[in-house]
Amino acid sequence: VCFLLFQAKSCICHMCGAHLNRLHSCLYCVFFGCFTKKHIHEHAKTKRHNLAIDLLYGGIYCFMCQDYIYDKDMEQIAKEEQRKAWKLQAFTPTVVSHYQCTMTGIGEKYSTWEPTKRELELLRHNPKRRKITTNCTIGLRGLINLGNTCFMNCIVQALTHTPLLRDFFLSDRHKCEMQSPSSCLVCEMSTLFQEFYSGHRSPHIPYRLLHLVWTHARHLAGYEQQDAHEFLIAALDVLHRHCKGDDNGKKANNPNHCNCIIDQIFTGGLQSDVTCQVCHGVSTTIDPFWDISLDLPGSSTPFWPLSPGSDGSVVNGESHVSGTTTLTDCLRRFTRPEHLGSSAKIKCSGCHSYQESTKQLTMKKLPIVACFHLKRFEHSAKLRRKITTYVSFPLELDMTPFMASSKESRMNGQYQQPTDSLNNDNKYSLFAVVNHQGTLESGHYTSFIRQHKDQWFKCDDAIITKASIKDVLDSEGYLLFYHKQFLEYE
Repeated sequence: VCFLLFQAKSCICHMCGAHLNRLHSCLYCVFFGCFTKKHIHEHAKTKRHNLAIDLLYGGIYCFMCQDYIYDKDMEQIAKEEQRKAWKLQAFTPTVVSHYQCTMTGIGEKYSTWEPTKRELELLRHNPKRRKITTNCTIGLRGLINLGNTCFMNCIVQALTHTPLLRDFFLSDRHKCEMQSPSSCLVCEMSTLFQEFYSGHRSPHIPYRLLHLVWTHARHLAGYEQQDAHEFLIAALDVLHRHCKGDDNGKKANNPNHCNCIIDQIFTGGLQSDVTCQVCHGVSTTIDPFWDISLDLPGSSTPFWPLSPGSDGSVVNGESHVSGTTTLTDCLRRFTRPEHLGSSAKIKCSGCHSYQESTKQLTMKKLPIVACFHLKRFEHSAKLRRKITTYVSFPLELDMTPFMASSKESRMNGQYQQPTDSLNNDNKYSLFAVVNHQGTLESGHYTSFIRQHKDQWFKCDDAIITKASIKDVLDSEGYLLFYHKQFLEYE
């Protein structure tokens, strides 16, 4: 590396002149190229020079393998060359300029930690390790109510106990690129996770979070009570905007085409099929979603009949009591075909005229975290009220019947158990429930969160108490959070 620095006039991309974009150096000749813009790839293909070094971290990239190569000897050489570069920068700046060292990253003082012989010996003689036991309280922490901020506190509890989001922040994956990190909501969320999992038991005061929410979602500013669902969507939106997505975001495997952690976890794809009643042509669109809002019995909207199992049998893991509405019922209604009527005719691309049609929603792509919003607050020109209908929801949920791929298993809106219901990719576990007590004008939000696999706690602002599974399943339910089972790491 030092030899390359001496030979090169400046460590910039020889094709575009940039000094960033993951600069790599060819190991066959003196050539620097951007990895991000694939200028080093073009050089490798043209010259058949198949090895290059990442000038920021010293990794060797093989263009034949299309991957970085790990070699213990090469790693040792890289460390030695880095030490030499530091000496050159410190004592002979005229030979290797500070600009060159800084721009290539060779002067960036970074070293990995490795245990010493003494430490390895101590580990061998002390094999016992600290483990997180089933009664461990790390991760449980109350939140001070700053004046009608229970709507925020319950959502924070749900987010900080989202398994993959927790893993992301506790592994220090967020790299802020905002000009002012103090205004970055993702940085504040990272701090929140550190506070929650620090082991401190005193309630946390989320004043910085509240200030950032007021700054970036001004419709939530003020001390009046807000809607927890509205706060959730606003928080996800700001987090999404403040996250750094991948440069190849358009290739991301989610409907928002973004690789930020929020979209990776919360974004799903909702498929809408509009079928012409004359030629039966189908027009399909797929839209991203962060949550699914479900109508309830008792609302002004006509409700779908109860499921076939409502006589006391079990459907999708839900125990049905006669007359009880279930989450499955709500999802069946959400995904049933709906006749749009003569007042909502569409121009059919097949008939080339306006025709009546039916519309059906199904899940094209499921998110890692599925959030269901039970529409308990009804607002209309004539009516403003809260719907208190009890909805039974399960600890484990199989979303296979509501997938676009399972559409053929539902004929004329009638439920049929799909043949691929054992697909583990579509199975979810409940990990958080947000509840609202009181009326539309005066109420209070609390939440249940899951600690480990079978322990539940009730979070009421600063007070956290042990809860039973029965307490959770008997609660009214406003927001239900489910996590894909095969991606949970407890």
